[in-house]
Amino acid sequence: MENLHIVFWLIKDISWCLLWKPLGIVMIFPTLIISIIISWRTRQYVSELCHNLAITVWISANSYWMITEFLGFDEETAFGTVDYKHLAVIPFSIGVLILAYYYLYFKPKHKGQAETM
Repeated sequence: MENLHIVFWLIKDISWCLLWKPLGIVMIFPTLIISIIISWRTRQYVSELCHNLAITVWISANSYWMITEFLGFDEETAFGTVDYKHLAVIPFSIGVLILAYYYLYFKPKHKGQAETM
């Protein structure tokens, strides 16, 4: 399933690069769904869960950014000097925070212990 997930992700991003809008938008769903399933299946291992959740929010941010470009509102102002495509930084940041939690808090606190929940 993990390998298939990468195939879907690559098809989505290639579609974005080549401006194949319908295929790019359709590929969001299997890519994101499989990412969520992988996260759910690895939930008992904190390391795997944190990394897979970070990937899930990365795919979400990446997909949102792609949609803003495909639909032509990426450079429109959301508020102040922030364009709509810049709102993708929110889920990207959530991914960074998840990994920061793991590496800066959980892992040092549980050094030498099994990483299951």
